[in-house]
Amino acid sequence: MDRDAVLDLIDQLRVAIPEEVRAAKRINAEGERIIDKAEEESSRIVSRAQEQAAFLIGERGLLELAETEGRRIIDESHAAADAVRGGADDYALDILTTLEAEVTKALAGIQKGIGVLDDRRAELATAGTAVADHGDMDDEDDEDDDEGDLLDDEDAPRPSYR
Repeated sequence: MDRDAVLDLIDQLRVAIPEEVRAAKRINAEGERIIDKAEEESSRIVSRAQEQAAFLIGERGLLELAETEGRRIIDESHAAADAVRGGADDYALDILTTLEAEVTKALAGIQKGIGVLDDRRAELATAGTAVADHGDMDDEDDEDDDEGDLLDDEDAPRPSYR
């Protein structure tokens, strides 16, 4: 090899190497910038994922609390409705029992009134038969003596049914 050729080659390398080194440094810097950007992006993505996970966990907790509270309110409503229904049934039973007693009293009064009327009819029927038998014996006395005769139906006092 020729010494001048080698020196010339070394000079060319000295000129070319710094350009290659600078290009390598630029490529290296660009790679580091891309890596930093990727790390920032991944950090941001992880942070957003953690926030979303925390939100969903919180939301689920709120949902569970809301469902529990909803079940409690429904249970209380059912209990209150049952209590109101029971109170209404008790009230209706009291009213119906009182009404039954009043109707029973009224029925007893009606039956007693019917019995009194039946007795009076029987007495009147018996008295009418007795008058007819007594009247056949002495018709002349009937015209002159009204004291012993029974009253005609028109003159008879009317019973009060109160």
